[in-house]
Amino acid sequence: MLAEPEKRQRGSRDVGEFGYLSVLITIILGLGITQLVTGLGRLIVSHQGVRIYWPTVAWVALLLIFHILTWWTMFGFRDYREWNFLAFLIVLLQPIVLYLLAALILPDFTPESRMDLKAVYYENAGWFFSLLVVLFCVSLLKDLALFGRLPEKANLAAHIIFMALGIGAIVTRREWYHQLLIPVNVLLTGLYIATLFARLR
Repeated sequence: MLAEPEKRQRGSRDVGEFGYLSVLITIILGLGITQLVTGLGRLIVSHQGVRIYWPTVAWVALLLIFHILTWWTMFGFRDYREWNFLAFLIVLLQPIVLYLLAALILPDFTPESRMDLKAVYYENAGWFFSLLVVLFCVSLLKDLALFGRLPEKANLAAHIIFMALGIGAIVTRREWYHQLLIPVNVLLTGLYIATLFARLR
């Protein structure tokens, strides 16, 4: 009976650790979402001065989903008890890379700006898709750092496919490949979420 209050106190402290650490993750994810949504708003306001390129708009939508999915999956760490600085730093890298991706795909501009989104897309493509590959590498590294193993087979296969597609986009600037990449990524992302992360767990 005397041990029960101590047990409850220890459990509260553990929950507090996750809640404390998740605040910074949520802030960075929020910055990325703000970057994307604000950029879309500016596109609407500045549509006459901006040459729209549909793959850019599609990647904005996909990155929004990636931000939300990252936040969604962080719930799975609520029972993790072995936090250390290195593990948290690796977890934190994921939202940081997402924010950088958001900044690259839709850079800041004013309503008076004249901008060709197609030119911006291919100018930043090398950096963008390199960071996209890094994003999925960090995701795998996160599992290794926290749990000492790679994710389950379906999850691992999805990561490898996403990385292979990203490497292809780094290597080639052929427009047909970059345009085909959009529906393929939309399909893969939909299957990935439906198969592995349709519910909180």
